[in-house]
Amino acid sequence: MSNYIADFHIHSKYSRATSKDMDVENLARWAKIKGISLLGSGDFTHGGWLTELKKNLEPKGNGIFRHKEVDFILSVEVSNIYFKAGRTRKVHNIIFSPDFKTAEEISSYLGGYGKLESDGRPMLDLPSDKMVKKILRINPDCLIVPAHVWTPHFSVFGSNSGFDKIEECFEEQTENIYSLETGLSSDPAMNWRWSKLDDFTLISNSDAHSASKIGREANVFNGPIDYKDLIEILKNKDKSKFLYTIEFFPQEGKYHWDGHRACSQRIPPKESKNVNYRCPACGKKLTIGVMNRVESLSDREEGYNLENSPSFKNLIPLVEIIGDALGVGADSVSVQKEYNKLIKAFGTEFSVLLEISQEELGKQVSAKIAKGIIKVREGNIEVIPGYDGVYGEVHIFGKEDEESQKQMTFF
Repeated sequence: MSNYIADFHIHSKYSRATSKDMDVENLARWAKIKGISLLGSGDFTHGGWLTELKKNLEPKGNGIFRHKEVDFILSVEVSNIYFKAGRTRKVHNIIFSPDFKTAEEISSYLGGYGKLESDGRPMLDLPSDKMVKKILRINPDCLIVPAHVWTPHFSVFGSNSGFDKIEECFEEQTENIYSLETGLSSDPAMNWRWSKLDDFTLISNSDAHSASKIGREANVFNGPIDYKDLIEILKNKDKSKFLYTIEFFPQEGKYHWDGHRACSQRIPPKESKNVNYRCPACGKKLTIGVMNRVESLSDREEGYNLENSPSFKNLIPLVEIIGDALGVGADSVSVQKEYNKLIKAFGTEFSVLLEISQEELGKQVSAKIAKGIIKVREGNIEVIPGYDGVYGEVHIFGKEDEESQKQMTFF
């Protein structure tokens, strides 16, 4: 049996602030470029997108669908916004469906709590626990996974509108929650610090809003691609079949540290308390980031390793590595040229990031780009943490690399 890479959480062109290229054709094309075998459909509650999915996806008969050699699984992220225990709660959840009939029944139910056609990720006036109970009555083979669980504004543990315990959110339905999505601003190591999360299977996904961003976080499994098998793997935290997750360096996520974007204030969690969680520049409330929230709820020291959990690897998208090596933006023409050269030579982005030796990479691109890929693979980089909606700054090449480059140029 071979390994495969899955990204379950994406959005279609019907979601707000999403690229028009998020259609089935482009998603399948980019999945092949990235090296992703299984992709979440996203947005199946939106009628227009569901019609396109039905038209373009061929059922394989095992809860999985196919388009041009890429497998798809039906998924949607919903935004549950409701009042509970004295506060307005805003929790995002991912729903997995085994077939179109179930997806339609779920949509019919959720349509009573929000306008499904207004956004691919619909806003629902519906408590999370009530939703889980009803969806599992529609089809017990469905799976509900709390999304990006630490994000400040829209998550189960978010500092602005979340809960301090998962049981407070899902009540008696907590027993039907088996998996949690870490989000871009946290990785498994951060989640392992809180013992109450030990029984949950941690997954990582891109939450992509443009096709080139799929796979920036993903999951690596071993075995055949089958819906029921996959759900059992996530329910049982099967390390023999769920090998590891592919993660951002969490500091690169846009809510890792505390801060106030309007005043360009990036503040480490330990310093926020000293300023009374207020912006030092203007006095407004800081957005409390993921690291602070983890510190406040965790009961273990940094560095704790949870042995019964799949491992993880921190990576940086290839275009960012190339851009840093060339000293230009990741969207530049020169970056795309080098990116295409590597994909043509080695097949997929994940092959380049995870497998190909520095020597082989150096035969296709400059020594500096090849070195940058290896430095990221080894975790030998610097990241200035993101905050309040601002992504972190990645620095792969330090002063030593610059001096070395100058010497090589001189000689």
